[in-house]
Amino acid sequence: MRKAALMVAFGMVMLASACSPIYRNHGYVPIDEDLAQIQVGKSTRDDVATAIGRPSSTGVLEGSGWYYVGSRWKTVTWHAPQEINREVVAISFNDKGVVSNVERFGLEQGQVVTLSRRVTESNVKGISFIRQLLGSIGRVNAGQLLGSGNN
Repeated sequence: MRKAALMVAFGMVMLASACSPIYRNHGYVPIDEDLAQIQVGKSTRDDVATAIGRPSSTGVLEGSGWYYVGSRWKTVTWHAPQEINREVVAISFNDKGVVSNVERFGLEQGQVVTLSRRVTESNVKGISFIRQLLGSIGRVNAGQLLGSGNN
């Protein structure tokens, strides 16, 4: 009888642990402490690359900026992964390659929201690019995420 109770308890623990969500982070978004090393009006592209690394995404216009994109995914049991958070850090440069703006964007109820900004003007070049980066939440399937989807 005691063995059966232990087996049932063990089975319940295994079942409960199988239903625990699994979280995965993708991409890279620098933390505020690292971004503090970048000085608006003084730091250059090379300074940014040294302080926080080169991004995986850059603006489509020459000199428009660097974009660091990070997302967090949640998977529960056999369900498809669900993106639960996405952030973009945009670093803009002037025509001389000096940092002109550092901004952090996120999503709130499907709308692009500025989470922090070093310069008060909202002249980030390529804001539509940021909207594209943030706006694809929910439109990425597990196959695309893992590189096994049909293109």
